[in-house]
Amino acid sequence: MERYFIIYKPYKMISQFISPYEQRKLGELNYIFPEGTNAVGRLDNDSEGLLILTTDKSLANRLLHPTRKHKRSYIVQVERKVEEHSLTKLREGLQIIVKRKGFYITQPAEVNLIEKPANLPLREHPFRESLPHSWLEFVLTEGKNRQIRKMCGAVRHDCKRLIRTKIENLELGDMQPGEVREIEQEKLFELLLLNDNN
Repeated sequence: MERYFIIYKPYKMISQFISPYEQRKLGELNYIFPEGTNAVGRLDNDSEGLLILTTDKSLANRLLHPTRKHKRSYIVQVERKVEEHSLTKLREGLQIIVKRKGFYITQPAEVNLIEKPANLPLREHPFRESLPHSWLEFVLTEGKNRQIRKMCGAVRHDCKRLIRTKIENLELGDMQPGEVREIEQEKLFELLLLNDNN
């Protein structure tokens, strides 16, 4: 029987169980996962938040297939105050560099200025909040490598913290860095808007 887990991937941990490099890996979480568990999708080493792990090899293809365009939500802290003209560029699409494909124009996205969310977990080496900064919420339906960081860089706002909070209707909620929760397939698929037709 396939098993499914949601985790809060901590900052400075890669989304893999095996790596040739000296980096913190998923196997260092305080949880014994069954053999054959892998991540569905990725969060880069410097990003944190919601990640799905499973023994179900078919889930990644069902969820991540380009035709699905599933929604992923992120909270992002960037350097300096973000002006409306930069928000417009982020929303409408802009040029970034993608490995093996060169330049790429991002698809339209939902991007809004927000207040700093309450009760964010503390993080080691945080950005000094005495310096000018902004908090943004992104909702994307695509996931190029380090896309949000590249988008923010394209409008001259260096990304200082990035947290994935939601995949479709599956939410991070009150989970804390390193926390693992097992979830039933039926509930997970319902929240991910997966059914027999997709």
